[in-house]
Amino acid sequence: VVLLLSVVSLGVSSQPITDGQRLFSIAVSRVQHLHLLAQRLFSDFESSLQTEEQRQLNKIFLQDFCNSDYIISPIDKHETQRSSVLKLLSISYRLVESWEFPSRSLSGGSAPRNQIFPKLSELKTGILLLIRANQDGAELFPDTSALQLAPYGNYYQSLGADESLRRTYELLAWIALDMHKVETYLTVAKCRLSPEANCTL
Repeated sequence: VVLLLSVVSLGVSSQPITDGQRLFSIAVSRVQHLHLLAQRLFSDFESSLQTEEQRQLNKIFLQDFCNSDYIISPIDKHETQRSSVLKLLSISYRLVESWEFPSRSLSGGSAPRNQIFPKLSELKTGILLLIRANQDGAELFPDTSALQLAPYGNYYQSLGADESLRRTYELLAWIALDMHKVETYLTVAKCRLSPEANCTL
């Protein structure tokens, strides 16, 4: 029993869980939940459509702009792996923030839809804490107000019921896609805290 306890305590002490790892774990868990929530809401909508409607919806997605198009992010897994922790956190912050304002238009619908805005706000706050813990005095956000771009500001005004519904589910689809990106970036950044870990995507 004593030998077993000593082996267990040695294993625990050789791989301590730091505050940074704990914060990353929370952030990854929250973005996973957001990604799955938005994906489920969109899938529920898509499954209610007829085949021709689905084709038309996909065509519209290809034509419309995405709210986060202005944010430069890694183009593939190799670039993601070469990016620094701070770069991955910075991109994640901007992606989450880009959907914070537009997601307010989802309020007033189903209970799950109402959860998206507050969860995005919580996630943004958590990522900002991670940035501050990892930036070593570097100023990544000299003017945070300049980052709060809102191309969707009046996007939902004066729309008919059908058009508003379509825009809502476009929004959910794009949020799901971007939260998947953020999940990947945070997972890679978290992995970097463990020198022995293999962070291959």
